[in-house]
This record gives sequence, C-alpha cells and structure tokens, in this order.
Amino acid sequence: MGAMFRSEQMDLVQLLIQPEAAYSSLAELGELGIAQFRDLNTDINVFQRKYTSEIRRCEEMERKIGYIRRELTKDEVATPDLSDNIPRTPNSREIIDLEAALEKTENEIIELSENSHALLQNFMELTELRSVLEKTQGFFSDKSAAQNLEATGGDPGSENKPLGFVAGVIPRERIIGFERMLWRVSRGNVFLRQAPIDKPFTDPRTGDEIYKIVFVAFFQGEQLKSRVKKICSGYHASLYPCPNEYNERSEMLQGVRTRIEDLNMVINQTKDQRQRVLISVSKEVPKWEIIVKKVKAIYHTLNMFNVDVSKKCLFGEAWVPTSNLQDVKNALIAGSSAVGSTVPSFLNVISTHEAPPTFNRTNKFTQGFQNLIESYGVASYREANPALYTIITFPFLFAIMFGDLGHGLILLLLGLWMVLWEKTLAKNKDEIWQLFFGGRYIILLMGIFSMYTGFVYNDIFSKTMNIFGSSWQINYNTSTVMENKDLQLNPGEDYSETVYWYGLDPAWMLASNKIIFLNSFKMKLSIIFGVVHMIFGVCMSVVNNMHFKKKINILLDFVPQLLFLVLLFLYMCFMMFYKWIQYTAVTEEDHLKPGCAPSVLIMFINMMLFKRQEPLETCKEFMFEGQQTIQMVFIFISLLCIPWLLLAKPLYIKFTRKNHGVGDHVASSGHGDHDDEPMSEIFIHQAIHCIEYILSTISHTASYLRLWALSLAHAQLSEVLYSMVFTIGLKSTGYTGAIMIYVVFWPWAVLTIGILVGMEGLSAFLHTLRLHWVEFMSKFYEGLGYPFQPFSFKAILDAENEEK
Repeated sequence: MGAMFRSEQMDLVQLLIQPEAAYSSLAELGELGIAQFRDLNTDINVFQRKYTSEIRRCEEMERKIGYIRRELTKDEVATPDLSDNIPRTPNSREIIDLEAALEKTENEIIELSENSHALLQNFMELTELRSVLEKTQGFFSDKSAAQNLEATGGDPGSENKPLGFVAGVIPRERIIGFERMLWRVSRGNVFLRQAPIDKPFTDPRTGDEIYKIVFVAFFQGEQLKSRVKKICSGYHASLYPCPNEYNERSEMLQGVRTRIEDLNMVINQTKDQRQRVLISVSKEVPKWEIIVKKVKAIYHTLNMFNVDVSKKCLFGEAWVPTSNLQDVKNALIAGSSAVGSTVPSFLNVISTHEAPPTFNRTNKFTQGFQNLIESYGVASYREANPALYTIITFPFLFAIMFGDLGHGLILLLLGLWMVLWEKTLAKNKDEIWQLFFGGRYIILLMGIFSMYTGFVYNDIFSKTMNIFGSSWQINYNTSTVMENKDLQLNPGEDYSETVYWYGLDPAWMLASNKIIFLNSFKMKLSIIFGVVHMIFGVCMSVVNNMHFKKKINILLDFVPQLLFLVLLFLYMCFMMFYKWIQYTAVTEEDHLKPGCAPSVLIMFINMMLFKRQEPLETCKEFMFEGQQTIQMVFIFISLLCIPWLLLAKPLYIKFTRKNHGVGDHVASSGHGDHDDEPMSEIFIHQAIHCIEYILSTISHTASYLRLWALSLAHAQLSEVLYSMVFTIGLKSTGYTGAIMIYVVFWPWAVLTIGILVGMEGLSAFLHTLRLHWVEFMSKFYEGLGYPFQPFSFKAILDAENEEK
C-alpha cells in the first residue's frame, strides 16, 4: 500500500545493445514490461528506419493469419483460449519456420477453397441444367405455344420457318425486366414460358442464397435468335442445351442426375478434407497471432533506437522505475546469453530536466480506485496520490447518500459475486461490462459502507429495526395514544437517561416529525464530514511542499488557507457539537433548555455580518461566555488571511530574485512552480488562486450538502415504493394475503433493484466522484503528469483484445 502514497521514482537510462542481441534483449524487456522507450529517430521517416523490412514481414504474416482466421470463422471452427497460457517470444530463427508454416497453410487452404468453389460452381450449373430439363417437359407438350406465336402476327413469308427456342435460368429479381425487354425487342414475336425453382441456390463465392427461374423462349428466325441470346447475356441469364425430342431430353436428364451424384460425393470429400485441415490449424492460430504481435512490437521498438556510425551498437533511451534497474540489467544479460554474444550490453543512468512519467504500482484491488483518480488527470511526477485515501473516503461518502442496510446488502452481494468469480467473468470483453467489472472492489466496499451507514440510520428497505429497545417511554394510556394524533413526548420526562446505544432510535420511524429530525441531523452531518474532508485535502498540500522542498509554501500558502477554513467553517462544526452537548431537556437552567438553543446557521450568518440578535426571555444570545470576542478574533484573522494569501508569495519571489540578482526569469522546478514567470504573471496567478480558494471554501462547503439531499431523497423514495407497492399485499389477510404478498413482491423487488439500487446508486456514485475531483483534490492535486506506458507484451495484447 505504501507504493500508492506517491508515484514511483523514475530514471532515464541509456541502453547500449549489440545488434545480434537486440531482438532477444527487447523480448525479455517486453515480457517484464518495465521500460518506456523514447523515440530517438523522430527526424527519420518511418519507411527509412532500420527494421522496416522486418515489420513488413510481420504484417504479411498477420495478413495470412487473418485469412486463416476468416476461413475458420466461415466454417465455424472454434479456437482455444490462450489467455492463461500465453506463449513466450520465439527466437529469430523460429520466425523463419513460422513464415514457412503460414505460407504452406495459406496455400493449402486457398487450393482447397478454389477446388471447392469450382466443384460447387459445377454442381450449381448441373443442378440448373437438371431443373431446365425437368421443367421444360411441360413446355414442349403444350401445343398452344406455336399457335400463340402464329397468332402474334409474324411475317407472312415466315409461316414455313421452323420454330426455334432457347432454354436457361435467370435470377428471380430480373425476370420482369427480362420479359419486358424480350417483348419490346421482338415486337411480341417471342413466346416466353417460365417456372420457378423451389429450392434456392447457394452462391459458391459469397454463400448467399439465390432464387432462380427456368425459362424457355420460342421464336422464328435466326435474327430473333441472335437478339434473344444478346438479351439473355445482358441479364446474366445462364443458357443450357435442351434437345427437341422427348427421348433425348430423358436420356440427357438421366446422365445429368448421375453426374450430380458423383459430383456431390467429391464435394463432400473435399469438405471433409478442408475441415480436417482447419481443425488441425485451429489449435495453432491463437498462438501464431500472439507470437506475431510480439515480434512486430519488438521491431517497432527497435526502430526507436539509434545506430552508431560503425553500425556495431544500438543506442536507446527509456524511462525505468528506479527499483527495477537491476531487472533491466538482468534482461540485457539474458538477451546476450540467448544468442551467445561475447560482447555484453550496457545500461547507464543519465540525468535530465525532463519531467518523468507517472507510475503508480497497483493490484487488482487498488486498480479501480486509481482509475477513478486518473479519469480526472494523471498525477504530476511524485505528487501525492489521492487514490490511497479514496479507498476509504469514496465508499464512505457514497454510503452517506446511499445509507440503507438492505440496498447495501444487494451491492455487497453484487461486488462479492464479481470478486469470487472474477476469472470466469473477466472473459466477457463487452465494453460496458468491463467498466463495471473493473470497479468490482469499489462496488464491494460501497456495499459494506452502505450497510454500516444503513445500520446507523436504522434503515433497511425503508423500515426500522428495534434491536436494542427504544429509549423513549410512553407514559400515557392506550386511548390517549391511539386517539390523539398530535401527542408529543417530552424529552425531559418521556426519555430515559440512557441514550439509544447505536444509531437512530427506532421510535423516530413512528414520529410525525421524523422528516424534520432527519433533515436537521443529516444536514449537519454533511457539513461536518465536508469540512473535515476539505481540511484533510488542504493538509495534503504540506506533504507535496515537503517532498518538493518548497517549505516556504507552507507559510505562504498552507497556513492562511488552513486558518481561513478552520476559523470559520471548522468553528461552525464545533458549535454544532457544542450545541448538542450543552442544551438538554434535563436541566434546571432555563437558558440551557432546548427552546433556547440558537440556530447555528443564523449564528454563523450574524457572525459574518457583525449583527446581533435579541434572544428570547430567559435565553442568552451566545452559547458561552466570551463567544462574541472569540468570533471577532476569528473573523479578523480570517480577513487577514486574504491579503496574506494574495501578496505574501509574490512578494517573497520578488525579494528572493533581487537578492540573487537573477532578473525577471528564474529557472525552477517542482510541484506547482511558477517562479520562472514574469512578476506580473505571478501576481495575476496568485490573485486568481486566492480568489478561487476563498470563494471555493464557501461553495465547496455548500456542495457537501448533496450528501444530505441525496440521503433524504433515497430514504423517502424507498419509503414511497414500499407504501405504494408492497403494502398492497399486507392489506389482505389469510391465504389471500399470502398470495398477494407473493405477487407484489416481484414488482417491488424489480423496482427496488432497478431504481433504488441501479439509478440511485449511479447518481450517488457520480456525486461522490464530483466531491473527490473538485472539493477534495483541488486543494492539493495538480494532475498534470503523463502516464508511464512501458513496452509490455501484456498491455499490447490486452489493447488488441479490447479493439476486437
């Protein structure tokens, strides 16, 4: 957990690698994933770099693997999942063998595919010929064909010409245009007969289904014959030979059927052989895909290296966590040993003024919280990391808004399910699902904390629990209690000396002023937690100033900020606690009874406006002696903090510049540093910072009231849903009541999960996220860094899977 306090310390290293050991060394570093390489060849075109030819070879292998993968998908051949058994990177010699294997496999599949397409094309043509021979039997037996043709009014001199015809098949969608064109061209002198083929044909290339129609066109003369054939060609109609005599057609039909049977057997054998080849290669395809991606990534990274003049050494630069320097050295040694290189590779740490990348080590538990922070902005280098504290504060602030023991239990079970079955559920690569699954530990903690606050609120599905017995005592008879709806209990007489042991007394659930009591309680609770959360954020700036050796900022920034926040808003929280403790119904002093308790909000407003308010009789204006004097001192110091925050830091920078004789510009470094700017810019920046902080203390404090508002809304919505839906079943008695409860339970459960847990939970989550991003992190967090993105095979493969 200590690694999450701030980002890892990074070093910029220079790698000197022998060319023969470069591939194996990068393979070792890719498996480790601890080095982020810098491109040293930005001025060189991508196509002119040293390893461009190797990248093209990898792309050609990717093309072949993609073709094989598509063929597997087409034939619905499954491939094994290698997510838990990723192969290591092969050596450079094994890549040649892989290229040969891919070439052989691709050629074999292409040959089988072409043969299959040719056989299927032949099969379709024979099937069409069979349909033509079968369908035309009825056409030629129809004596009306010639009579209709003669009735069309052909040439008088053509009466003795023989009647010719063509037969074939045409796609169904083209038959209307085809028939119309024949009629127009022949001027009605072509007699067309057609019959649909019941079963569709399968296109050998695309696999699409095609419906076709058999046709026979009768005509007279060679001129019409030529025109008809041209029209058939234009409409992509397939023409087939069809004898005039019945016996010849029957004999031909028998021969076609025999050829179809033989061809069908050959097609089945070809499919079986193709299936065997695809099944055998399916076991290797996932491994080939991973290997080629790794090899291609290695050569892309090697293209970032510089080659010295003698071409005997490769130079590279990379950001490496300081704690992993030895691991990089070991990887270089292993890479040299793998190829038997006698010249070792070297690693040198070099100094730089460039800001290093930010790297926070995480595990599957902390990763979700880190993602929440980095969604706002990646931390500046070595800046305090808010994710460490967010592990507790985020689910707790969420639970204040979502406090319900029952709803929290649903969230807990959801998170527990995703945690316990995470290996199985992680295989679902759906983008929306991965978003929820990545935050499974956040959901788990939100459920736990919601159950805790629900127990404090004494709220479970809008109902209360009487575990420890109420501390209220009803000292009235039954008729008085049942008939007097406005009956009030006196805290001085009807409340026992022992307060309710934990959380809210269950008697408040029956009170008519329950909402008024909860309103006051939750509003004050929101302000208290909000002020504490903001003070914690301001205090975190001390951690950054100490680390970046900017201790003077503690005096110039932190002290006035803290004083302004503490003397005004923490004082207001103190008065809430003091009011709860000081005023009681069990007292003999009239000015300490509940009726004399002043409103803390009105008191705070009067304090800021220097106003006085006359108290009621027997009451006092202030809660304790000297309160007015203390408040005047607090306001005076708070007002003094404004010019302190506005002018102290710019004047200090100006004074130190003159003392050092540096002029208007000073080179500097560190968190939140603007010392290198002109003095005018520094004054303007500090003025904006001062105004923003002073105003934000007010707006941010008010912003925490969303904890109160959403908590009340969630509780009231839960109560409304219970009273409008579930109580329908409770109104009936006997067997009818049991059936009604069973019936209404399901809509009530669906609405509870969908609205109160789903929609209300998402709303509370977003509000909690805003409280951390704006109200908490703005006090100390810059978030101007850039992430550490090392050369890692795991990251590359995960990114590829997400794209798919």
